[in-house]
Parts: sequence; structure tokens; C-alpha cells
Amino acid sequence: MKDLYRLLPEEMEKLVMELGQPRYRADQILYPIYNKFPKDISEILQLPTSLRDKLIAEGYTIGSAKEVNRIVSEDGDTTKILLNLVDGNPIETVLIQYPTSKINGHPRSTICVSTQDGCAMGCIFCATGQMGFKRNIKAEDIVAQVIHFARLLQERDQHVTNLVFMGMGEPLANYDEMIRAVRLLTDNRCFGLGQRHITISTIGIIKEIDRLADENLQIGLAISLHAPNDKLRRKLVPTAGPHSVNDLISAGRRYYKKTGRRVTFEYALIEGINDSPEVAAELAYLLEGNGSHVNLIPINPTDGNFKRPARRSVLEFERILVNAGVNCTVRVEKGSEISAACGQLRTDIVS
Repeated sequence: MKDLYRLLPEEMEKLVMELGQPRYRADQILYPIYNKFPKDISEILQLPTSLRDKLIAEGYTIGSAKEVNRIVSEDGDTTKILLNLVDGNPIETVLIQYPTSKINGHPRSTICVSTQDGCAMGCIFCATGQMGFKRNIKAEDIVAQVIHFARLLQERDQHVTNLVFMGMGEPLANYDEMIRAVRLLTDNRCFGLGQRHITISTIGIIKEIDRLADENLQIGLAISLHAPNDKLRRKLVPTAGPHSVNDLISAGRRYYKKTGRRVTFEYALIEGINDSPEVAAELAYLLEGNGSHVNLIPINPTDGNFKRPARRSVLEFERILVNAGVNCTVRVEKGSEISAACGQLRTDIVS
């Protein structure tokens, strides 16, 4: 099967012309699939029946993701969905809403998409990393995750406002499919989401960070740092290189210089491991004057024996950074009670 959600506008034009149709038929496909969300080619009524039949005969399809399970948080702001993709393998995707932070009268609605089934990075505090790596996800299946929630939001007279590549997997380890999905989701003839409303999170693949900086995109970059020195970082991220801390900070500077987009360093706070005032001071010294932003993330519960620091410890860590002139916030987590928050997604156990 060939999914129409894989095709960029110029590729869609090439397809319809190869099928003996005028170029404008491409927009008669692109507009409805990215705005009306039909579940089958037969529902694209803008097209003549003959073209719909021909696309189906040629093996094309749309909307490959099928919902298997849905869990909603107690406050109703977070929805985690287990989707079966076209190959029958499951993936978890999350919708996070902030009703008090409205955009054009609508709640801020962020989709957290997955780019891999599992992850090979092996972060010891992350449920996805501990399930291991299974496979990369294709661009059309990344898009399908967004479309699935966009359809749900449309039923509420709402829409997707933000997108984060922070679900299962390392986005930069599936670079080509990830970047194709970004272009599909930001192209005005496709989904049309503003580039500045997208953030890609990475544990830190240096060459791909530099590659991303050269894409001429205005997307945000979040780098998962988690430690101010290499010894501690390798303890938390076994795949980290021998000089990963300085390498990542340098890569962040290069990204900012090329794109003008401030880099966020994500820092998962783990009690007794990387949350002490001494570690905070070391991080502050490292990032002082850097111009970046630190997002502190008190660790979420997983199967590991790691604990979230006490609130006073989190605030003290933040205070030390702020007093050193480092821009810093503590992430407001949503959905941890349904295992939908940062580091909790996995598909090798019942959701």
C-alpha cells in the first residue's frame, strides 16, 4: 500500500499527471486530506470518481493509523492513544491541552509524536529507552499521528496549535523520515502548521543537529542534557560520547547562530543523582552567558528505581540557575498518572 500522506505537493502533482490528470488535481487531494480528514480515498468527493477509482486500483490509501486504546487524564487535559500503524505495529501518541493558555480563543493543543518504536539511546530513567529499539517510523505514519488527533480536535471545534517530537524514539536517529514529516506538516499546501510551533527533542546526535541547522527551518531544538559533566551524563545516558556535554553545548550554539532560534536544554531531575546544589552550581557555571534556556523536568514514575526530588529541591536547583543568569523554568507536567508524560511512553506493556 502507498499512503498519500507521504507525498509532498510536488510529488502529488507528479502522481496525478502520471495518471493522466491536470496538475490542479493535486490540490484537490491535498486540501481535503489535510483539512477534512477523510478516512478513505472514496470520501475525497472533490475528485472525479474515475480518479478515485484509479488511485485505489494503483494501491494508494490514506489514514493508515487505527486507534486501539485511549486513556484520558483525570483533568481531561491529556489524552494518550495507542495507534496501530499500517504494518500492524503499535505506537503511542499524546495530546496535551492547556485550556488557560488560549490561542485565538482555542486551548493550546500540543501533539507529542513518536518517530521510532522503542529507542536505542538507552537512557536509564526512560521507559522507551528501556524497552529497546524495534524500528523507525515512516513519515506518513508520523503525519498520521497528527491527523488522528486533528480529526478528534475538529470534532470539538478546536485545532492543533503545537507539535513536539518528544514521543517514543530519538527523532534525529530517524532523520530523513522525521524531516519529511516536518515538511509535510508545515507546507501551506499540506497541514500548514507554523514552523515556530514545532520543537524537535534530541538526546544529542551532533552531526544531525548540524544537519538540522542547515535545513532552513524555523523549528525549535531541545537537547536532553541531564548532567553538567561527562561522567554523570554517561551514567544516565550510556550511549553518550566521551565529551558529549561540551559537544552538545557547542552544537547548540551553532544551531542558534544559523537559525536564530534559542536552544532549550532539557534536564531531568532525579533525586540523589543529579539534583544537588553542587550539581546545579556546576550546570550554572557551564551555561552562564550561553543565552540558552533550561527546562527542568522532575522525573516521572517509570519501572526504574528513580525518584522525583522534593519540591523544595527542585525550586532550589532552579534558584541557583536563575541567580547565575541562566534562563530557566520548571516544566508543568501533565498526564503522568496515565503514563503519558516525558519518558513514560512504551508499547511492550499493556497501555
